[in-house]
Amino acid sequence: MKKDLFGICPYTTAQKILSGKWTLLILYHLSVRTMRFNELQRSLPDMTPATLSKQLHMMEENGLIIRKAYNQIPPKVEYSLSELGQEFLPVLSALETWANYYIDYLQSNK
Repeated sequence: MKKDLFGICPYTTAQKILSGKWTLLILYHLSVRTMRFNELQRSLPDMTPATLSKQLHMMEENGLIIRKAYNQIPPKVEYSLSELGQEFLPVLSALETWANYYIDYLQSNK
């Protein structure tokens, strides 16, 4: 029987939390500023609204983002990084640095 290492092994835990195809891009956009659903949708035009909704729900459940609904008409909902999501910013920055290095590697090996 295979034991689930989520919550035990840091790599398994990180992989599961960041497994959504769009998680890193959503985290990046929300690291710049708080955004509404349609703003995120415009920033990620290749993602369907259903996928964005599912991804945001998963990220909220995982504690990475905060969903704030305002009691008004028309409804207004904003998404921002939670404290836990903000703790990920140095990792996001390190990924950007590494990815830029890799892009240079790819271009120099053409």
